[in-house]
Amino acid sequence: MTARGTFITLEGPEGSGKTTAARHLAEWLRGRGVDTVLTHEPGGTPLGEEIRRIVLHMRGMSDDLDPRADALLYAAGRAQHVARVIRPALERGAWVVCARYLDSSLAYQGAGYGNDMVELRRLQDFATFGLMPDLTLLLDVPVEVGLERARRRAEWNRFEDTEEAAFFEQVRAAYLRLAEEEPDRFRLVDGAGSVTDADLAIRELVEPLLP
Repeated sequence: MTARGTFITLEGPEGSGKTTAARHLAEWLRGRGVDTVLTHEPGGTPLGEEIRRIVLHMRGMSDDLDPRADALLYAAGRAQHVARVIRPALERGAWVVCARYLDSSLAYQGAGYGNDMVELRRLQDFATFGLMPDLTLLLDVPVEVGLERARRRAEWNRFEDTEEAAFFEQVRAAYLRLAEEEPDRFRLVDGAGSVTDADLAIRELVEPLLP
């Protein structure tokens, strides 16, 4: 019987560097001979990429979503992602490195947009078949630093039109609360420094999990 793989997620507010860190982590694991699937949310499947376009990149639609509709769209993409990509990879013994997962919904759709957290957690459990990460790396960065980085992105997304720093402070605070609530799963990584420093910190946290 093949041993189940390891599921690692990278989380953080806008501009924290999680996408780059996820890519570098996957490359490092593959260099160590670990069968590794690199993926991301929203996205990861054809359906998920279409949902990503709707919730992030369509002016006039992305920025006019009812908070509940927003949460449901993210959950639909997540359900497909878990069913078609994440769970099959883990079942064959591969490691999965995913930039964003259910904690993003709790931070953004919950704390940021005001959806009821109890209902939102129930929705995540339904969408993910109850699948939780083995390790969540939270790249924390001050809001002003993250937003300055995010503004350099070439492709517009709806968060660029969110001018109130208070929204992003709520998101960051929610992430930190989640980490406090689940210390066995979360590890905090300083995302304000260099990419190299973040990569080294992440490798130190992940190395003990290697077979």
